[in-house]
Amino acid sequence: MTMTPLRQRMIDAMVLRGFAARTQETYLCAVGQAARHHHCSPALLTDEQVQAYLLYLLQERQRSRSTVNITACALRFLVCDVLGQDQRRAQIPMGRNPQRLPEVLSRAEVAALLAAPLSPKARMFLTLAYASGLRLSELCQLRGCDIDSAPDRMCIRVIQGKGAQDRYALLTTELLDDLRLYWRTCRVGAKASDWLFPSRSNPARAIDRASGQRYYHLARDSVGITKVGGIHTLRHCFATHLLEAGVDLHGVSKLLGHAHLSTTSRYLRMAPALSCQRCERHPGRGAAHLRPGLPQPARAEHGSGACLAGYRRLSYTGPGRPGAAVRPVWARAAVVPF
Repeated sequence: MTMTPLRQRMIDAMVLRGFAARTQETYLCAVGQAARHHHCSPALLTDEQVQAYLLYLLQERQRSRSTVNITACALRFLVCDVLGQDQRRAQIPMGRNPQRLPEVLSRAEVAALLAAPLSPKARMFLTLAYASGLRLSELCQLRGCDIDSAPDRMCIRVIQGKGAQDRYALLTTELLDDLRLYWRTCRVGAKASDWLFPSRSNPARAIDRASGQRYYHLARDSVGITKVGGIHTLRHCFATHLLEAGVDLHGVSKLLGHAHLSTTSRYLRMAPALSCQRCERHPGRGAAHLRPGLPQPARAEHGSGACLAGYRRLSYTGPGRPGAAVRPVWARAAVVPF
């Protein structure tokens, strides 16, 4: 694409404000689509044209409210921050997002998902997504050296996650065993600085987000799960199952990397048994006593940094149970950097 002076100005303005690369890409794409829709330069878009385009996205393209709001944010940034026409801000409206709760998989459904007939790489990717609660973009950017397996550490280092924040995520002994087996079988000869999940076409690059989504949809469809959602569903399951197991809200918030506790609190509404019984029986306390019929993930001692060893204790009797694979002798001799 031709780099026009206006496009360069917008990129420079976003870089100066510390926008993430993905946000920059999204804003540029949104502004470009609006300009192409009206067949004019983005600098010449009027308030009426902007509003007409937002209506077009909502009514004709049937885009979600959040998608339309992102487009509105991009156009506001162009008009107000790049072109310096701040008086037009109120003329680029943003609607309220509907408050919808995502669908959460049961423990049995998660176990079936992880036991689906997948490649070792895809299975490890999904297992890590559920057992650590990492975002898709964070999973894709992991390297071998980010797995800290020291006995007094046992964590996964997330470098520059959402909001350009570093943090540490959960690493259980069961997850570490699976990661080591994966590295010995699928990353033979790789160095600690190499990607944990490299791209299939170019190992020097990290796996792309589309591949991670494809792994999830393939596994979900193969075991007949009909609940909607993408791989981010596993992050929702991680948080909800932790709360149901009795982990406090603040601890879950730290593991998820949320900046505000209010963001994590919505998971209380996704565990109805937790909400009802917690209020009726034990106000202000955890929920380790809930759902006695379901397999409860094991918790480590408070403050250990490993609150849950979840997926290994899921109950599933179908073929390809996680961890049931025979570990080849040659694989145990490979060098593992963690």
